[in-house]
Amino acid sequence: MNDTSLHLEHFVTLRDGLKMYCREYGAAHRAGPAVLCLPGLTRNSRDFESLARGLSDRWRVLTPDLRGRGRSDHDPNWQQYQPMTYVADVGELLQQRGESRVVVIGTSLGGLVAMLMAALNPAALAGVVLNDVGPEIDPAGIARIAGYVGRLPPVRSWEEAAAQARLVNGAALPDFTEDDWMRFARAAYRDDGAGRPVLDMDPRIGDAMREVPAGAAPDLWPLFGLLAKVPALAIRGDTSDILSAATFARMAQLKPDLRTLVVPGRGHAPTLDEPVCRSAIRAFLESIA
Repeated sequence: MNDTSLHLEHFVTLRDGLKMYCREYGAAHRAGPAVLCLPGLTRNSRDFESLARGLSDRWRVLTPDLRGRGRSDHDPNWQQYQPMTYVADVGELLQQRGESRVVVIGTSLGGLVAMLMAALNPAALAGVVLNDVGPEIDPAGIARIAGYVGRLPPVRSWEEAAAQARLVNGAALPDFTEDDWMRFARAAYRDDGAGRPVLDMDPRIGDAMREVPAGAAPDLWPLFGLLAKVPALAIRGDTSDILSAATFARMAQLKPDLRTLVVPGRGHAPTLDEPVCRSAIRAFLESIA
């Protein structure tokens, strides 16, 4: 489902000439800061379609495709696929769309970008929702993701795309039905013009991820510390292999005002369409507005 009557579409030109695509929901409604939804490593703006529609009765919601994903341009220099680049891109997007302060809802990579914003552009951050990500990433989850990103075999039909999506993500979403997996595939894949689905991302994103040596991840706890005065909600899938229970508990200990939610029956990452997520996010946004 992609009913463009329910959202506006924008392309902004970034500093290096690449085009960045962004959807805008609820443009006629303003109540406090806008909401900026940032997807995970291999995902795109379509992940947030249902959530954005649900919030658009009260908030303006922006859902961009990060470079190399969806309808945004692929970067000819694949080594640019890294968080600092995305922070700069998001800053340009906000400037061109006239937004000075936003609440970021960030899934996985999107949450890391939000934490970097707290360091590099703190005035723009009115609040943050960290979806299944924190300042310490479980090596098991990193190894799992690095093993398949950009390496999945091609599929020949949408049924095969749904089956592949289930193979990769089934443990994280154990209650999904066949219809759910088809919707999941429609968000993650695109038609190649000949009727065949292809993953809607530059496969070289996987190369950029694997270029970082195992065990060389930076210490992100100081970045999390910069959220001390920023309203925040942290969400964790209860079987996540990216955000461990120990890291989640430490986050709550270091930031006593942190709102937390553990989503039952979810691994990495909750879709944010779960009713408990919807309720928690809306209550959080209302507390800021």
